[in-house]
Formats: sequence, structure tokens, C-alpha cells
Amino acid sequence: MSAAPASPRAGAASAPGRRRWGLWAAFAAVAALLALLAVGMTRDPRELPSALIGQPWPARALSLLEVPERAMGPADWRGKARVINLWASWCTTCLQEHPELTRLLAQLKSQGHEDQLIGLNYKDPRADALGWLRRHGNPFFASIQDADGRLGIDLGVYGAPETFVIDAQGVVRFKHVGALTEEVIRTRIVPLLEAGR
Repeated sequence: MSAAPASPRAGAASAPGRRRWGLWAAFAAVAALLALLAVGMTRDPRELPSALIGQPWPARALSLLEVPERAMGPADWRGKARVINLWASWCTTCLQEHPELTRLLAQLKSQGHEDQLIGLNYKDPRADALGWLRRHGNPFFASIQDADGRLGIDLGVYGAPETFVIDAQGVVRFKHVGALTEEVIRTRIVPLLEAGR
């Protein structure tokens, strides 16, 4: 004996259930996507998540821009928090943030902590970088030079300017992409510097 064929009505009855389930699944997917979009839009795009946060600054000493036969690196910075600002002579945004860095250096100098502001010259011929500092003023205690961009690769640099704060143990605590503002310096950078003295 053979089994009776399935009734056409049984298939028809389950089709609306499948459509309803499909609509709910689509609705849930759209809602999840909108929630992710809403969270993403509330974040500051200049504060990109970085795998470097909480990690030691790369152990690489680089030549000082002003005194190329001398090198400086994280071993020289231990014991005090530092701001490391990545800049270049070809970077127009670096010129925009220059007044903020100059004010920060003056503030640090008045407290005897000017050595907390380090420049990291990025992919720049030495003569161009030195010329830029002569024309616009040097807002750094010292600048190291990453002429080939290798340290930039280790840091996951997107482009100049970028700013990092490392603590007294040499661990990266903050990264900012783009030009610094007075607000970022006041609310994010200065508290980290003061805590790391």
C-alpha cells in the first residue's frame, strides 16, 4: 500500500507561517543594523578604537630631528606620561593644530614639565621638517623622526596628525586621529599627563 499524498491545503497553510517568520527575521536584522549604526554615530570619529590602547609603546628609538646622531625612544620616557604628536611638514591639518600644541607646551613649561610633549615627524625629509619648525615655531620639547614610516606601521597610523598619550610605564592610554582641539587637550590629554607625573 502506498501512503496517501499530502493534501495541497497543508502546504498552503504553512506558507503564510513561513512568510510571517521571514518578515520577523528581516525586521530583526534591520533593527540590529539600525542599532549598530546609532551606536557608531555617537562616537567621535577622531577617537578610533586602537589595538594599541593598553599596550606598550613600540620599543624603537629613533633619531632626534634636531640632533640626528642622538636617538630617543620609550626607554628615555619612563617615569613620566608623555604626549607624542605625529606631524609632517606636508600635513596641512598639522598647521591647524599647531597653535593648540604651542599653548600646551607653554602650559607644560610653566609647570616644569615641557619634556612631556614629544613630536614624531612622519615620512618627511629632515630639511623639510626643520624648515617647517623654523617657519612656524617648534611646539615640541624634542622631535624624533620616522622618515621611513616603520614606527607609523607599528602604531597603526592612518595619517598625520595623530596624537598618543603614554603613561609613566610606557603604555599607550589614548589615541586621537586628526587635529587636536582645546577641548580634547583639556578633557582627555591634560588629565592623563597630570596623573602620570
